Amino acid sequence: MKRLVLLVVALVFAFSTAVIAADKAAAPAAPADKAVAAEKVDAAKVDAKADVKKAEKKAEKKVKKTSKKAAKKVDADAKKAEKKVEEAAPAAK
Repeated sequence: MKRLVLLVVALVFAFSTAVIAADKAAAPAAPADKAVAAEKVDAAKVDAKADVKKAEKKAEKKVKKTSKKAAKKVDADAKKAEKKVEEAAPAAK
Protein backbone atom coordinates (compact mmCIF):
# COMPACT_ATOMS: atom_id res chain seq x y z
CA MET A 1 0.00 0.00 0.00
CA LYS A 2 2.86 2.36 0.84
CA ARG A 3 4.43 1.61 -2.50
CA LEU A 4 1.20 2.48 -4.32
CA VAL A 5 0.94 5.80 -2.48
CA LEU A 6 4.60 6.58 -3.21
CA LEU A 7 4.06 5.71 -6.89
CA VAL A 8 1.00 8.00 -7.11
CA VAL A 9 2.86 10.85 -5.38
CA ALA A 10 5.81 10.39 -7.72
CA LEU A 11 3.54 10.43 -10.79
CA VAL A 12 1.75 13.58 -9.59
CA PHE A 13 5.09 15.24 -8.89
CA ALA A 14 6.43 14.29 -12.32
CA PHE A 15 3.25 15.47 -14.04
CA SER A 16 3.19 18.82 -12.22
CA THR A 17 6.90 19.36 -12.93
CA ALA A 18 6.33 18.67 -16.60
CA VAL A 19 3.39 21.10 -16.73
CA ILE A 20 5.39 23.85 -15.02
CA ALA A 21 8.31 23.30 -17.38
CA ALA A 22 5.97 23.46 -20.37
CA ASP A 23 4.50 26.75 -19.12
CA LYS A 24 7.96 28.28 -18.72
CA ALA A 25 8.92 27.15 -22.21
CA ALA A 26 5.71 28.55 -23.71
CA ALA A 27 6.11 31.99 -22.09
CA PRO A 28 9.17 33.04 -24.15
CA ALA A 29 7.44 31.83 -27.30
CA ALA A 30 5.12 34.84 -27.21
CA PRO A 31 7.87 37.38 -27.91
CA ALA A 32 9.09 35.14 -30.72
CA ASP A 33 5.59 35.23 -32.17
CA LYS A 34 5.68 39.01 -31.98
CA ALA A 35 9.00 39.04 -33.77
CA VAL A 36 7.61 36.82 -36.51
CA ALA A 37 4.55 39.05 -36.78
CA ALA A 38 6.78 42.12 -36.97
CA GLU A 39 8.81 40.50 -39.74
CA LYS A 40 5.63 39.73 -41.64
CA VAL A 41 4.48 43.33 -41.26
CA ASP A 42 7.84 44.60 -42.49
CA ALA A 43 7.69 42.25 -45.46
CA ALA A 44 4.17 43.45 -46.23
CA LYS A 45 5.35 47.07 -46.09
CA VAL A 46 8.19 46.32 -48.49
CA ASP A 47 5.77 44.56 -50.84
CA ALA A 48 3.35 47.48 -50.64
CA LYS A 49 6.13 49.96 -51.44
CA ALA A 50 7.17 47.86 -54.41
CA ASP A 51 3.57 47.71 -55.62
CA VAL A 52 3.25 51.49 -55.30
CA LYS A 53 6.45 52.01 -57.29
CA LYS A 54 5.20 49.65 -60.00
CA ALA A 55 1.88 51.48 -60.15
CA GLU A 56 3.63 54.85 -60.39
CA LYS A 57 5.85 53.63 -63.23
CA LYS A 58 2.84 52.20 -65.02
CA ALA A 59 0.98 55.48 -64.61
CA GLU A 60 3.96 57.44 -65.93
CA LYS A 61 4.18 55.20 -68.98
CA LYS A 62 0.46 55.61 -69.58
CA VAL A 63 0.71 59.40 -69.32
CA LYS A 64 3.67 59.47 -71.71
CA LYS A 65 1.86 57.24 -74.17
CA THR A 66 -1.29 59.34 -73.99
CA SER A 67 0.66 62.58 -74.42
CA LYS A 68 2.45 61.13 -77.46
CA LYS A 69 -0.90 60.17 -78.97
CA ALA A 70 -2.26 63.64 -78.29
CA ALA A 71 0.81 65.26 -79.83
CA LYS A 72 0.47 63.10 -82.94
CA LYS A 73 -3.19 64.01 -83.21
CA VAL A 74 -2.42 67.72 -82.90
CA ASP A 75 0.27 67.40 -85.57
CA ALA A 76 -2.12 65.56 -87.86
CA ASP A 77 -4.81 68.18 -87.31
CA ALA A 78 -2.29 70.95 -88.00
CA LYS A 79 -1.26 69.29 -91.25
CA LYS A 80 -4.90 68.93 -92.29
CA ALA A 81 -5.49 72.60 -91.53
CA GLU A 82 -2.42 73.59 -93.58
CA LYS A 83 -3.66 71.52 -96.53
CA LYS A 84 -7.07 73.20 -96.32
CA VAL A 85 -5.43 76.60 -96.25
CA GLU A 86 -3.25 75.71 -99.24
CA GLU A 87 -6.28 74.42 -101.14
CA ALA A 88 -8.26 77.52 -100.28
CA ALA A 89 -5.44 79.91 -101.20
CA PRO A 90 -5.31 79.04 -104.93
CA ALA A 91 -9.08 79.25 -105.13
CA ALA A 92 -8.97 82.76 -103.66
CA LYS A 93 -6.54 83.99 -106.33
